[in-house]
Amino acid sequence: MLKVGIIGAGGYTGAELVRLVYSHPELELVMVAAREKAGKRLGEVLPSVVGVPKLAELMLETFEPERAAELVSRIDLAFLALPHGASARAGKALFDVGIQVVDLSADYRLKDAAVYGRTYGEHPAPELLKTAVYGQPELHRAELRDAKLIAAPGCHVTTALLPLAPLLREKLIDPNSIVIDSKTGVSGGGRTPAPAYHLPEAAEGVRPYAVGGRHRHIPELEQELSLVLGSEVRVTFTPSLLPMTRGILCSAYARALPAATEEACRAAAKSTYANCPLVTVLEGPALPDTLWVRGSARALIAYALDPRTRMVIAFGAIDNLTRGASAQALQALNVSRGWPETLGLPEIALFP
Repeated sequence: MLKVGIIGAGGYTGAELVRLVYSHPELELVMVAAREKAGKRLGEVLPSVVGVPKLAELMLETFEPERAAELVSRIDLAFLALPHGASARAGKALFDVGIQVVDLSADYRLKDAAVYGRTYGEHPAPELLKTAVYGQPELHRAELRDAKLIAAPGCHVTTALLPLAPLLREKLIDPNSIVIDSKTGVSGGGRTPAPAYHLPEAAEGVRPYAVGGRHRHIPELEQELSLVLGSEVRVTFTPSLLPMTRGILCSAYARALPAATEEACRAAAKSTYANCPLVTVLEGPALPDTLWVRGSARALIAYALDPRTRMVIAFGAIDNLTRGASAQALQALNVSRGWPETLGLPEIALFP
């Protein structure tokens, strides 16, 4: 079994990683770190592990990149659930001493250091941007094999990329007309309290945020869509916060090209994901619901065509913490190691 460390184990994606790694037959969680909560037992920080002594008694450590070599004898693999910037420094230090790294931040997703700089600030290790493999198994399967530095995709990007990629690949939509509306649960804001995610302020409203091209996932989404098409793609993207804990529902609109029908869109997706067990293309008039994927590693996609306006509507639904973060990170790891793609992953959602 591979010995695993989770650095940033005290947040929501860290908690989800703890849950999934514990259930994975090839992984053993032996080290957890979290700067603010260092010195506490994991059971004090994550109530989800209470009653599981092997996890609850793990002591949260402080991780310092300059001491990464000390972990070589302790772990084979590190998952990073750290803020942007901090993750890049930690990832470089661990990668340099030979530990496989799966990073859940945005620090290694973008290939262009200048684009990263405009989006997040100067990159601490730009020389590794070309080395890192984008961890979308359905679209980067070959590159992921034997990858030592994996950049897990963003949750909004996953929800939009999966339904749109087949349409671009089969030239069913105008790539210059894509408008994406993405609605997400409040857990995407992290565990640190903030007014926008406080129950009295979130429960009775729906609010857009980071509008007008300001959302930091846009460069990543355009990078991946452009790779699929083979030429530049630009999108309009608006996210909104919904009063629910988990889930993302994406509705993406694009002008239909002559060959586009609802059946052609579904057929393109079925062909693209024919050997992808964690993507389900819904049939006929069925449309995805975030409740149907809650707690699972599955993505649901569906299509509709408005005959009056000749606009295709592509839908995607995932759990932002599971498929949108931690489960997709493990899925990419499975592919990198040559294990079955679904190994240790929850394929069935919690219902209701």
